[in-house]
Amino acid sequence: MTDVYENPLCTRYAGPQMQQIFSADRKFSTWRKLWLALAESEQELGLPITDAQLDEMRAHLTDIDYDKARDYEKAVRHDVMAHVRTFGDACPTAKPIIHLGATSCYVGDNTDVILYREALLLVRKMLINVLNALAKFALDNKDCPTLAYTHFQAAQPTTVGKRATLWAQDLLLDLERLDQLLPMMKLLGCKGTTGTGASFLELFDGDAAKVKELEKKIAAKMGFDACFAVSGQTYTRKLDYFILSVLSGIAQSACKFAGDVRLLAHMKEFDEPFESGQIGSSAMAYKRNPMRCERIASLSRFVINDALNPAVTASVQWLERTLDDSANKRISLPEAFLAVDGILSLYLNVISGGTPYPRVMEKHLKEELPFMATENILMFCVKKGGDRQALHEAIREHSVAVTKKIKLEGGENDLLERILADDRFSITREELESLLNIHDFVGCAPQQTEEFINDFVKPVLEANRDLLGLDVTINV
Repeated sequence: MTDVYENPLCTRYAGPQMQQIFSADRKFSTWRKLWLALAESEQELGLPITDAQLDEMRAHLTDIDYDKARDYEKAVRHDVMAHVRTFGDACPTAKPIIHLGATSCYVGDNTDVILYREALLLVRKMLINVLNALAKFALDNKDCPTLAYTHFQAAQPTTVGKRATLWAQDLLLDLERLDQLLPMMKLLGCKGTTGTGASFLELFDGDAAKVKELEKKIAAKMGFDACFAVSGQTYTRKLDYFILSVLSGIAQSACKFAGDVRLLAHMKEFDEPFESGQIGSSAMAYKRNPMRCERIASLSRFVINDALNPAVTASVQWLERTLDDSANKRISLPEAFLAVDGILSLYLNVISGGTPYPRVMEKHLKEELPFMATENILMFCVKKGGDRQALHEAIREHSVAVTKKIKLEGGENDLLERILADDRFSITREELESLLNIHDFVGCAPQQTEEFINDFVKPVLEANRDLLGLDVTINV
């Protein structure tokens, strides 16, 4: 343990790959790669930059002296200039041309977009793997009947697999939005202090074509197809809002799944993974709290609320640049990604290692089946010559009486016995039992499950099969 605050997103929830994306090493080495790309492109377009200067920069892309950078920043109160000087000290020959013509946002904003795209691709990989696990779970349980609920009141039966398709569909929609976002991930480029490119126009003696070509070259070197067509000093902060909107959508879907599992755990129909030595409660040794799904819900709430940050930031950017985005953006975007990494790791863990309990589901179905079977009983008896209106009233009377018995006395549901004893129905026990096959009550659920997985999920999985096989570790 240390004597300073440690971010629990790193110490408890997010995986190492996402943490590495937002590490200091990744950020500041990307700054240096951007400075190198700028210098290389400027040389290619005719500026007097030597191969020796470029080679010197290439040799020092990752050996960052953080103590020196920290000392510089204390003196100049400017993080980018502190790292310009630190890089320059490591590259004395190249020092005069590092950051030539650029502004702070050249490295800051371009690096953010690069890291956000990498993080989105990792989120996408995690989504694909969760969908793969959901597809397997759905097909394995497509015929497993369970009681469905509306308003958390017993409704008609469905199957466990069909319920899982609802979870999968939400994530497919999130994946679709993420895939719509990825082509929007464009670099800021190098447009100068107010987006006019004036400093670079001066460097190239008024040659505007070279200014445009400079951006194309930098984008290509950094693995991007394009830069934003226009900007002020920064790229539009609408992009940050779009990113967090996608992350918020994933959090919403995961929270819905986690809430469902928490309800099912209460009813003893499903357990999330539980290690042999795991403690559910410090006071009640018998408990098995759904702590992983509770954590999904907790982290999801953070991400959903965090989505307000870039929305406000985008709405208050003054003219060509203001700095009230910087501190907020350093926190809100990386932490949203770290939280979503934790959320999807937990989601994959729960759906892959959780345990459904069909016999408990059967018990709950039998408790409610008499009520659900009444329409079938009514129609059967009408076909035998019964009076539909009289039988409807008889069912209503018996149902009211049974409900009172259950709720006021804690009694059993004996509706079927009451119907058998009522001469108005004229139905035998054998006939009644023939109407109570639970699989006759799940409608098209098994077919819907197969069709949805085969028609919608499997094509996505097949198109992304190179992303499958993700292994996650839940820290605590």
